Amino acid sequence: MSTVTKDYKQAFLDEQRKRLAAEQLLEDKSQLLVVLNSELNKNAAELSLYQQMFVQADKMASVGDLSCSIAHEINNPLSYVISNIESLQYISPLLSKSLHYNEQFLTGQLNAGQYKNVLADLKKQYEHAWNVHEIYAQLSESLEGLKRIKQTVHNLLNLSQFTYSHNKQYLDVSEVACSALEVLQGQLKYCEIKTNFEQLPLIWGELSSIHQIFVELLLNAQQACAHDLEKGSIIELSVTQQNEGVCIKVKDNGCGMDENTQMHLFKPFFSTKNTAHSLGIGMTVVNFILQDHGGKIEVSSTLGTGTTICCWLPVKKEESAINPL
Repeated sequence: MSTVTKDYKQAFLDEQRKRLAAEQLLEDKSQLLVVLNSELNKNAAELSLYQQMFVQADKMASVGDLSCSIAHEINNPLSYVISNIESLQYISPLLSKSLHYNEQFLTGQLNAGQYKNVLADLKKQYEHAWNVHEIYAQLSESLEGLKRIKQTVHNLLNLSQFTYSHNKQYLDVSEVACSALEVLQGQLKYCEIKTNFEQLPLIWGELSSIHQIFVELLLNAQQACAHDLEKGSIIELSVTQQNEGVCIKVKDNGCGMDENTQMHLFKPFFSTKNTAHSLGIGMTVVNFILQDHGGKIEVSSTLGTGTTICCWLPVKKEESAINPL
């Protein structure tokens, strides 16, 4: 065999060994990449679960803080509904007997004189209940009270339900804002609330999470304003269209924040509230929710002057769902 042939064969074998080694290395790296990708997906799923748990924990903490106010919102109309029903229960025999005598008169079992006498007896027997206008007023008042209770419970459920990504739907952010304001009536009763709600495109979002954004921002604003009673508490809430999205802005004239507080604002368990009920995850949760919805948050605050927080949520262009007035 010639020297040239030997050199060619040796070069071929060397090249084959290198190719096989490269293929083996590629296979090993591919297997490692599959393992790492699987681990990454697992970690991402765990992170998503922890974020959901954070959001739910903050919701339950908010419900706990609101429990007294919510109980009052339910108990007040419930009291007069019960009172009205008891009154209507008292006169129910009058209504029953009146219908019975009407039927007897119409079928000829009672003549006009007899009919007049039994009605006179009923009027004496139920002297204080013979008022049709009062009955109608009691029924109307009771119906309004029950509607108010239903709305309060509905708003509370909007806040407290567990967050699932598949629960997302088209939402009118202004309606969610109004619902949050109703839930927080008790907490905000000493604040001057100024609102500005524009006609908005619908966003694709999870109802209870968007509701929680409003609750958290409004409660923070109220607590910031509570430090200076002489200045008064003014909270401005606006929901406007901005840069192909919806902007939620909450501005207060409260105590404001220094730079250090603003730097730590979104860190879990960081809180400036001197209360055992504060978990210190409220703004962390707001940030989680906005990230999950493809949104963002900006904070501007001056110590002693107040704070403005702007949350932006995107609108899906391809859906272009507009909410008609």
